[in-house]
Amino acid sequence: MLLDPLANALSTIKNAENIGKQECVVKASKLIGSVLKVMQDQGYISGFEFIDDEKSFKVQLHGKINKCGVIKPRFSVRKTEFEKWEKQFLPARDFGALILTTSEGVISHYEAKEKGVGGKLLAYVW
Repeated sequence: MLLDPLANALSTIKNAENIGKQECVVKASKLIGSVLKVMQDQGYISGFEFIDDEKSFKVQLHGKINKCGVIKPRFSVRKTEFEKWEKQFLPARDFGALILTTSEGVISHYEAKEKGVGGKLLAYVW
């Protein structure tokens, strides 16, 4: 039974990276697909594809993820508060990315700063 599909997906990706796999399979959902797209845009995964008959994503890894996970509870973030959350969840300034859901969709905190929007924190990756 899946209680948090996003947490399970990120845990699967992190574990596959730790043992040196080139790819892994995670359950599919719209939210997981959006988070994987952000991770791909930031350069943490090579790519991913939807496998229709299994209702899952096949994720191509290339060894750049040190740690990733969900942020619970889903804290609200104002457009001026990103530095506070970077200090809490990322190891250094401009290293790693926070992934958040906004009115613009699921984006990284870098894009949110650029667009001047806030939202709710979903996950981190570095």
